[in-house]
Amino acid sequence: MSGTLYVVATPIGNLEDITLRALRVLREVDIVACEDTRRTRALLSHFDVHTPTLSYYEHNKLVRGPQILRRLAEGRSVALVTDAGTPGISDPGFLLVRDARAAGVPVVPVAGPSAVAAALSAAGVPADRFVFDGFPPVKPGRRRNRLAALRALETTVVLYESPHRILATLEAIAEVFGEREIVVARELTKQFEEIVRSPAAVQRERLAAAGVRGEFTLVIPPA
Repeated sequence: MSGTLYVVATPIGNLEDITLRALRVLREVDIVACEDTRRTRALLSHFDVHTPTLSYYEHNKLVRGPQILRRLAEGRSVALVTDAGTPGISDPGFLLVRDARAAGVPVVPVAGPSAVAAALSAAGVPADRFVFDGFPPVKPGRRRNRLAALRALETTVVLYESPHRILATLEAIAEVFGEREIVVARELTKQFEEIVRSPAAVQRERLAAAGVRGEFTLVIPPA
């Protein structure tokens, strides 16, 4: 019989957010497949978990994926984690899950932290319907076109953005969405957590003056 693939959510910042179930699974599996072994090892060590780790990320997924599937076929259990949050959300974890399911391997979600859910819960915007669109395109023209398509949906939109492109993305949002107030959540659950609501142009000016640090989750409410 094959092993089981556990999809384990890990903290997006505050380590106290890890669940008791996640800790139990991480201790009991044969191996932890992770995005960055150093970062995951630090998390495991903090909770005195000594399970071996194996890297699985964007640039080795085609090689590492079959290796993990072979271990599952041999009856070993594997926990899939990402650097922060829930695997499969804006990372290549979904490929491993897809292939495992196609091979008849049981896939068990171990629910927990998610930046999308955390940002929505504190944004104070309608969340009965929303669209999560990951990271906006890098090229300015494609970014603006994508934002224009999202604006046409007339529902809450959630985006991720890196510190390297946040100013350009806020500028594009201001062009497309005008004076509509948006919520910028930075460093969620961490020491310098910040959740601010104001027009995108004001957000850009504020961040440009204060300095850009941390990871960002953007929530754009409907008009």
